[in-house]
Amino acid sequence: MTSAGYPPARREQCAEEVHGHLIADPYRWLEDAGSEETKAWLAAQDALLTEYMASLGDREALAARVTELLGAGFVGAPTWRGERSFYSRRAAGQEHAVLYTATPAEGERVLIDPVAIDKAGTTTLDAWQPDHDGRLLAYQLSQGGDEESLLRVMDVVTGEDVDGPIDRCRYTEVAWLPGGKAFYYSRRLPPDEVPDGEAQYHRRVYLHQVGSPARDDVMVFGAGMDKTNYYSVSVSRDGRWLIIGAAAGTAPRNDLWIADLTATPESAPDLHVVQQGVDAQTGARVGRDGRLYLWTDRDAPRGRLAVTDPAAPGYGHWQDLVPQDPEAVLAGFAILDGPELGRPVLLASWTRHALAEISVHDLATGERAGAVPLPGLGTIGGLSERPEGGHEVWFGYTDNSTPPLVVRYDARSGETQTWERSPGHVAIPEVTTRQVSYASRDGTRVRMLVMAAGEPAPDGTPRPAILYGYGGFGISMQPGYAASILAWVERGGVYAIASLRGGGEEGEEWRRAGQRARKQNVFDDFHAAAEKLIADGWTTREQLAISGGSNGGLLVGAAITQRPDLYAAAVCSAPLLDMVRYERFGLGETWNDEYGTAADPEQLGWLLSYSPYHHVREGTDYPAVLFTVFDGDTRVDPMHARKMCAALQHATSARWPQRPIVLRRESDVGHGARAVSRTASLTADMLAFLSRQVGLSR
Repeated sequence: MTSAGYPPARREQCAEEVHGHLIADPYRWLEDAGSEETKAWLAAQDALLTEYMASLGDREALAARVTELLGAGFVGAPTWRGERSFYSRRAAGQEHAVLYTATPAEGERVLIDPVAIDKAGTTTLDAWQPDHDGRLLAYQLSQGGDEESLLRVMDVVTGEDVDGPIDRCRYTEVAWLPGGKAFYYSRRLPPDEVPDGEAQYHRRVYLHQVGSPARDDVMVFGAGMDKTNYYSVSVSRDGRWLIIGAAAGTAPRNDLWIADLTATPESAPDLHVVQQGVDAQTGARVGRDGRLYLWTDRDAPRGRLAVTDPAAPGYGHWQDLVPQDPEAVLAGFAILDGPELGRPVLLASWTRHALAEISVHDLATGERAGAVPLPGLGTIGGLSERPEGGHEVWFGYTDNSTPPLVVRYDARSGETQTWERSPGHVAIPEVTTRQVSYASRDGTRVRMLVMAAGEPAPDGTPRPAILYGYGGFGISMQPGYAASILAWVERGGVYAIASLRGGGEEGEEWRRAGQRARKQNVFDDFHAAAEKLIADGWTTREQLAISGGSNGGLLVGAAITQRPDLYAAAVCSAPLLDMVRYERFGLGETWNDEYGTAADPEQLGWLLSYSPYHHVREGTDYPAVLFTVFDGDTRVDPMHARKMCAALQHATSARWPQRPIVLRRESDVGHGARAVSRTASLTADMLAFLSRQVGLSR
C-alpha cells in the first residue's frame, strides 16, 4: 500500500452552516484519536513515513552531527538566596538539564535530575522557586509531555520532599511568604466542579500552608472571573506586599492588584487596583527602597518603567523613571543598591530590532549613565540580582554560534566577565549572520536574519534555504544557539528567520498589527521574506523550504495554501490548521483574543479567510510537507495535522513520491520540553526531509 501511494482516508459528506457560511469538513472523523478507524489510518501513515525516511541517505549522518552539536550543553543563570545559588546545567550526554544548588562551604550538589526520577526521560522539570531563605524549594514536574505540573516542596538540605504532590498546577507561579511557612499559587478547580470540556480552565489563587493537605488551602482570588484567566502572584522580599495579576488567556492586557499583608490577614488580603479594564500589559514589583516599580506598555507600546508608592498604586500616581525608547523594546530590569556602590543603579534590558542590549541608569532619577558590554549581537535572558541587594547581576547570553553562557556584571567597575560556560566542547562551524530589511505587501519594513557559511551576502550561487517564522503572541525571534541551524548552514545551506508582525520584535503595536483581523499581515510578511531571499540571489523557489511550529505551524499551513508556487517544501510542526474548530481542542479557547472566535460572525470571517485546512484545493501543486505531531500535546491537538495531512494527500495523490505529504508522530512527548535524544531524532528527520526536497547534500 505504501509503495503504491497514500493510505486511503474516507471523505465524509460533512458540512455545516455557521453564520451563513457552508463549511465543509470531510475529515472530521480524524478528530477522534481513539477511534479504530483513526488508529488504522495512523498506523498506515507510520508505515508510509518509515518507508520514506529509509530512503533518505543523509538521515543518520545528520542525526550524528545534530547530537554532537547538542552536546555543547546548557547552563542557566543562578538564582541567589544569601550565599546559596540554584542553577540548571546540562552536560553532553544528558537528556535533560539538572537543577543544582551550591554554597561556598558545601560545593555543588544535585537537587533534581529528571532522568534519575524517570529513566525513560519522559519526565520534565517545568518550574522551580526557592523560598526567601533558600531552605525550601517548590518545584513542578510533568510526565509524558502533558505539562500538568505536579507541585512539590523539597527540603533543600536533605533533598527530601516535605509537601505535595499538588495536582492541577499547570503554569502556576509560587509566591513564598517569609519563613517558608506558606505560599500563594494558582490551581485549576477539580474537573467535577466545572462544566464538561472546561477542565483545562477555571483557575483560582490559593494560600497553601506547607505541610497541610491541599484540600485545606484557602481560595483568595479568582471566583467569578473569566474562566480562561491565568494568574500571576508575587510577594515582596519583606513579605509586606502581595501582587496578583489576571489575564484572560493570552490576551495582551491584564488587570493588577496589590495588598498590604500587614494590614489584613494573609488568607483574606484587601486588594487595591493597580490597573483594571485597561487595554495594556503591566507588571509590578516592590523594590527594597519601598517604591512600586511598574513595567508597562500603557501609553508606551515599546514599554516604559514607572514608579509610585505602593499605598497609592493608581495610574494617576505613576511617574516615569525610564521612558519609552522610540526603537527598542523594554524587556526587563534589575536593581543594584548594595552598600558598596556610591549610588544605586538600575539596569534595563532591551531588544533593538531583536538584538539585546542593557543600559545603566541612576536608580533615583532614571538618568542613563552607560551600558553593559555584551559578548556579541545576541540574546540575553532575565537579569538575576541578589534579593537582599548588592552590586552584581547575572544573565544568560547566546547567539547563533555561541552556546548558552552566563555573564556576571559588576556595577562597581562596570565590567562583565563570563561566570560559566556550557559544559560541552563542540567544534562549531563558522556562521555569519546578516540582518536585512525588506518591504511587505503593504510597504511595511520587516527585518530578517540570514545565516550562512562564508560571507554574509549572496555570492551569485543560489543555495538551498530554510525560511523560519512565527509571528504571534508577541514572541520575538532572536538569535540563539541552535543545532538545527548550524547543521544546515554547515552543509552549505542558508537559514533565515523573519521578524514578522504578530511578534514582539518592535513592541506592542507590531504584535497587534499581526493578530485578529490583521492576521493576514503575518502571512504577507512571510511571503515577502521568501521573495526577498530569491530576489537577492540567496536561493530559488525550487530550493526554498519553510519551517514553523505551533502558531508557526499555522504560518506554514497558510503559506503553502496561499502561495504554493513560492515554496518547494515545508515542515509543519504541532500546527493549528482548522481555525473554525480550534477553540474546541487543547488550550484553544485561551487564544481567541489572538485569532478571534468562530462564535462571532465577523471573526469567523477572519478565520475562514486563511484557515489552511479549508483552503486545500484538489489539483494544486503543493510543496512537499512533513507534519510533526506529539501525542502528549495538550496545547495544540494533533487533530489539526491529521486532518490537513489527509486533505493534502487527497489533493496531491498524483505527486507521490516526488512531492510527499507525510506525518511523523511521537508518543510520550508534548508541545514543550523533551529529551535531547528525541530532539536530535526529530531534527535529523526534518533536515533530511528538507535536504531531499531542496537538493542540499553533503
